[in-house]
Amino acid sequence: MRIPKWLILAAAVTAVAARRAFTVPYNLRDKSVLITGGSRGLGLALAAEFLSRGARVTLMARTGPDLARAAGQLRAGERVHTVTGDVTQQDDLVRALAETIRRHGGLDVLVNNAGLIQSGPLANMTEDDFRQSMEINTFAPLRLTRLALPELRRRGGRVLLVSSVGGRVAVPHLAPYSVSKFALTGLGQALRAELAGDGVGVTTVCPTVMRTGSPRQATVKGQHRKEYALFATVDNLPLVSLDADVAARRMVDALVRGDAQALIGGSAVMLGYAQALAPQLTADLLALATRLLPTATASDRGVPGHEAESPISRHNPIKSAAERRYNELGDEDGGTGSPV
Repeated sequence: MRIPKWLILAAAVTAVAARRAFTVPYNLRDKSVLITGGSRGLGLALAAEFLSRGARVTLMARTGPDLARAAGQLRAGERVHTVTGDVTQQDDLVRALAETIRRHGGLDVLVNNAGLIQSGPLANMTEDDFRQSMEINTFAPLRLTRLALPELRRRGGRVLLVSSVGGRVAVPHLAPYSVSKFALTGLGQALRAELAGDGVGVTTVCPTVMRTGSPRQATVKGQHRKEYALFATVDNLPLVSLDADVAARRMVDALVRGDAQALIGGSAVMLGYAQALAPQLTADLLALATRLLPTATASDRGVPGHEAESPISRHNPIKSAAERRYNELGDEDGGTGSPV
């Protein structure tokens, strides 16, 4: 007998509701949290959310001045510590963990947030682009999580992996990013199953596009200005994208509940369910949408988003506000970004 899809969905929703009703929320007060990519964008919004729940945070990022500005914006004094380091360097990961434990007495929550995004036609993406995305978006979280495991086991800690809806549905013109995020989503499932017996909870979140101001840090290929204008516009559409503060709150909620995986944002939920329930239709619609995107060029050269600004992207008030709010402008903002 074939079971109707609606009945399967209803049973799944009932099971989730029952689980949440009987699960004790994880208390973040006085917990020590390490956040990679914590100096700007979503990482900064996540830091503010953890602090609002009484946690102490350590921010790891590559640039000291960005970290200093982030700490100033958070205005949490001794509850914020910063570590300059690159997530692709083993020595930096070891040092970040040691600094977190030394400063805050241990590590309770590890947030693997640092990431790389490249936008452009598949024809302009090289194998090195895929390798770089995998190294930063997948292997770095794997290495850091494995390094942190002894401390997380000792304290019954939690791991938050920031994947993407692009880790559930392959998004056109984001091929290296989607491949690496699919791998990260799979890593989250594997870690969840393997570490449950050790008392370590693992939550993977798959957010929609968010208004973090981060497109200026992305690498764009192909027709640079057209590609960036499209990317930056979609990233800041109110009905499509999600405010970074709201996204951060929902991600931390998922961690506190102990969810295995959570789609964050309405468009992520719709796309995720469309892929699960109608994969052929979803694939056909994405293929159709790809025909409307900028075409490839003869050169594979990539440029940072902020070098591909055009009047369309430069004068977007929502984008500009997010860049200031989430410390994306660096020295251009004069260190006066609004607190988050």
